[in-house]
Amino acid sequence: MKSFCRFLLRLFGWKVIYAVPNYPKSIICVAPHTSNWDFVLGKIAYWSVGGHAGFLIKEAWFFFPMNLLFKALGGIPVAKKRGSSLTEVLVEKFNTTDRMILAITPEGTRRKVSEWRTGFLHIAYEAKVPIILGAIDAAKKTVHLERTFTPTGDVKADMKSIKAYYKGFNGIKPENFTTE
Repeated sequence: MKSFCRFLLRLFGWKVIYAVPNYPKSIICVAPHTSNWDFVLGKIAYWSVGGHAGFLIKEAWFFFPMNLLFKALGGIPVAKKRGSSLTEVLVEKFNTTDRMILAITPEGTRRKVSEWRTGFLHIAYEAKVPIILGAIDAAKKTVHLERTFTPTGDVKADMKSIKAYYKGFNGIKPENFTTE
């Protein structure tokens, strides 16, 4: 799978810059998230370096036969219902497993949003796992997995630092991305 994914990326002119440790547990913060192609590209890029990460996806996508595909790819369904804390569930999952890599798009949508979701910061801080900053730069046809961020517990300051990192990257649909 690794070789095939590298071949696919080369075929389409993409390159992966990978320079982080192989953590047994981590969250991959993925941005910009401006297109459905981000998912495909991200999965292929991470597989090309031998990685396998789970991901959060709307529960509405878990219908037959899509549920089988998404489950096989590492999908974790997220219910829209209020009342249960996804953060608590994921912290518990991190704390009770030996290996777990979870990719999260803090923008939460492919539309342009200035307020990014902060749940991934709370999860990483409470579960004491590092955050890998994963960036897609469509303009340069590169996927970056080269920086680790350790959350401090100060969500506002952490988010400011993380957004600063992503300022130089361009999504597949650049008009749908902002760090402001």
